[in-house]
Amino acid sequence: MITFSRRKADILGKADKSSIGEWDKHILKLCEKINKKQEYYTLSSCSGRIILLKNLEKKQPGMFILRTHEKISFNELKKALNEAESKKENLIFKQEQPIIHVACATLKDAEEMLKKAQIAGFKHSGIMTLSENRVVLEIIGSEQLSLPIMQNGKILVDDNFLKILIKESNRRLEISWNKIERLQKII
Repeated sequence: MITFSRRKADILGKADKSSIGEWDKHILKLCEKINKKQEYYTLSSCSGRIILLKNLEKKQPGMFILRTHEKISFNELKKALNEAESKKENLIFKQEQPIIHVACATLKDAEEMLKKAQIAGFKHSGIMTLSENRVVLEIIGSEQLSLPIMQNGKILVDDNFLKILIKESNRRLEISWNKIERLQKII
């Protein structure tokens, strides 16, 4: 049987498999802090992001029109939408919450990390895998938005709505980043 410490070394020794190919800077310090603890290691993470994507059944190359872990401006979103208009796209706008999957050495370790996550504001977190040799905790925020924004190349909302949407999405990213900082301090 492979030990927890061996699995941790194997996972942390592998190259980044994320689609962006690098650590998300808003969550990097938290992940580093978790990974320094003997009883934990991160499997995946995201600090939250804003995306504009094609409304498709399955993930495919080229489905993302806009993808960022940073706040966006009205001009950035409007430019991306204008470029998609001529292609008669159906697009979804999403502001996604932070998420971290943490492997834990024991159920007790998972419970301790879960309590810290909940204190930091990650109220919807929980143990997602529990077996004899694997305990995985999902730390997840609740700050998210998702709506159709373009149908057959026609923007479904006016510029005033886009400005409100951007302001709210950026505000939710800030809330997410503050929770990440709180958890980092609690750990």
